Amino acid sequence: MIAMLATVIVFTGCKDDDDDPAPVEKGNFATLSEYMVNNDLDLPTLLGTPSKWVVAPELISKGGIVDPTDHSIPGYHVFDIRSAEHFAQGHIKDAINVALTDVLTKAAEVGTDKPILMVCYSGQTAGRATMALRLSGFADAQVMKFGMSYWHTDFDKWTAKISDVADGNSNWEIDVASPGLPLNDFPAWETTSTDGATILADAVTAMLSVSDWGNQSADILADPLAHNIYNYWDEATYMSIGHYKGAYLNSVISLENDLVSNFPQEDEFNVYCYTGQTSSFAVAWLHVLGYNAQSIYYGVNSLRHTALDEAGKPAWHHSKDYPYVASK
Repeated sequence: MIAMLATVIVFTGCKDDDDDPAPVEKGNFATLSEYMVNNDLDLPTLLGTPSKWVVAPELISKGGIVDPTDHSIPGYHVFDIRSAEHFAQGHIKDAINVALTDVLTKAAEVGTDKPILMVCYSGQTAGRATMALRLSGFADAQVMKFGMSYWHTDFDKWTAKISDVADGNSNWEIDVASPGLPLNDFPAWETTSTDGATILADAVTAMLSVSDWGNQSADILADPLAHNIYNYWDEATYMSIGHYKGAYLNSVISLENDLVSNFPQEDEFNVYCYTGQTSSFAVAWLHVLGYNAQSIYYGVNSLRHTALDEAGKPAWHHSKDYPYVASK
């Protein structure tokens, strides 16, 4: 991620010194973080409630967004960021095929008469695109829950990913309290600008070009103590559903009160949630700030799906099998 950001951000920070920690120095991080807080771009504000940033493709007749007659989504500009090949195989009526790196340009073209709905394969990459849009003035952009997997079985990426592999695994802990959160310096980097808006725009563009932003859950489960891992839940769920061995409970990710200082200054770390959708959204935001964050794909649905489902937490079930449009 750091390498991909190098075109606009040059990192100058040193690794944390656990024996003699240096005072927290924000540098240009302060310019960006203060701008984001002052403009309501802190992560808790951007997330809001789940219905505000992610929306399920339910029929309008059931209070949703999908027209039951032609199965379009008339209240949104629908951006489909899958490959051109997969888009041609099938897509939502009136959807626009857009490359991830072009979402801001296309958003400026279509205007603001309707909100933008981001669609991908599983709802995870769409989180990154939606974060870019929300940080760039499109505050009502949303993710379509579970992506095209939810739309029709023909595009289902989810079913093959759900698993209970963590059940009984010695690297998965239940009823074990979180280690104390560490305190680290903020990312240290320099830019050619001292203007918060310009720094943010450059960082968002760089974030959209990052291709390596996630890890497979099973790879982390094999040796969790070899990774920096942060659980993005409430404490009760962290204890009852469980967590990777040694994972930190980090329920609030925010610039307010310097809560992002819990993350390593430059070392890679992993953030996970129920489905990988919220963590993809959060990790994109952390990338903008210069952190070397990774989202754990498909979240705990790929580790303890049955336990999540029984507890009434977000869990994959099946596709809607709505009609779709195939290009000639």
